[in-house]
Amino acid sequence: MDIQIYDHTKEEPKENIELIQNVLEFAGNYLKLAENTEMSVTLMHNDEIHEINKTYRQVDRATDVISFAIEDDSDEDPIILDDELAEEITPNIGDLMVSVDKVKEQAEYLGHSYQRELGFLCVHGFLHLNGYDHIKPEDQKIMFPLQKEILNAYGLKR
Repeated sequence: MDIQIYDHTKEEPKENIELIQNVLEFAGNYLKLAENTEMSVTLMHNDEIHEINKTYRQVDRATDVISFAIEDDSDEDPIILDDELAEEITPNIGDLMVSVDKVKEQAEYLGHSYQRELGFLCVHGFLHLNGYDHIKPEDQKIMFPLQKEILNAYGLKR
């Protein structure tokens, strides 16, 4: 996977950036995504994610992770490509925004490491980018076990 990671905080250690890269590549392989799949992750503080949450979701508070999936649900007619050309097109699944302040708060509250919470939120957001959700109970029964399965297989257990 091609994962662009932007650290707006300018404070995240190199090891945590590598963790994000590695856990998301692992999750991508777990879901059998194309090797050339693209996405981005932006790390930020509560004030920045609060503004994004307020502007795009009309929720006036900071949150831990926001997923902006790139969806193709337009009303336009689909573009038909031959197989060879279709393989050349790079799929971009979207963007994640993660509050490092929330990572720290939630890790302390839950009694596990900052790295475990960071990995959890990235995988959680990643699953949203890939069409998983947890609004309905029947969706929770799919997303939450898959999330736990990926994190445990990677080695980020609670």
